[in-house]
Amino acid sequence: MSSLRARFFGLCVRVMIRRRDWGLPAATAHRARRVMGSPPAFQRLRSFGVSVSRTQPPEPAGEWVVAPAAGNRTILYLHGGGYVSCSAATHRPIIAALARGAPAQVFAPNYRLAPEHPYPAALDDAERAYEWLLSRGIPPTAIAVAGDSAGGGLTLALLMRLRDKGAALPACAVLFSPWTDLAGTGASLHANDGKDAMFRPENVATFATCYAPAANWRDASVSPVYGRLDGLPPLHFQVGWDELLRDDAVRVHESVLSSGGSSELVPYDGVFHVWQMLDGLVPEAGEALVRASRFVSTCVTLDQ
Repeated sequence: MSSLRARFFGLCVRVMIRRRDWGLPAATAHRARRVMGSPPAFQRLRSFGVSVSRTQPPEPAGEWVVAPAAGNRTILYLHGGGYVSCSAATHRPIIAALARGAPAQVFAPNYRLAPEHPYPAALDDAERAYEWLLSRGIPPTAIAVAGDSAGGGLTLALLMRLRDKGAALPACAVLFSPWTDLAGTGASLHANDGKDAMFRPENVATFATCYAPAANWRDASVSPVYGRLDGLPPLHFQVGWDELLRDDAVRVHESVLSSGGSSELVPYDGVFHVWQMLDGLVPEAGEALVRASRFVSTCVTLDQ
């Protein structure tokens, strides 16, 4: 049974965000940029115990969120928002909680957004951010990659690109309700229609169209569920059991296990998509972020 707060905020999400028709790509992006992500006041409220600073050119655009005892334990955080919206700042409630909990220094890039910058812009920016961290002398064993929703799919796409290039992989990855199938073939997409507080099945194609042509939706670098999932670092998934994207996480998790990899999946009942954003308001959010932080601190080497 989910908490009363989770049910209340789920109702708020249902009223404020959920709709069947988001419009054409430009309209979709405009609406998503208005309604997705945390408001500035909540960003500031959840930034206690960490320092926040923006990068400056020629560094990758984004911000550092650093806990005092971080050492060189580093998280590269790729925010969600359907590839069309949000930023490092809008996801600071999650990022700051991970920084405090690990503890870690978190770099969250402001990767380029669709439809103005379609695939592969976001993936290229994520790779650049990871390479930049390495260039600063941070070893891959000290780095975790994390992301939610589209950022979760982007996290997997980044890991697969690095693996295929023979590059050094990070120590682990955390994926909150990742969007891994832009073609929308998971059974939960329709089984959970009406249960999911945020989305309807039609929305998947709408947001996918903003990011990449339909001909590319089954490419592994766009939809990681269709790719090889062997040779990846340990993965930690969290997903709401009533989400449309439940099977986007479950199928990747099962494929990683069947290929001999390491993956753990933590399901939650009665929560909305990326409920972790409401850390401090929803008990399940705090619990989930503690779990994720413990996973990172276990996997990532910390040099004193």
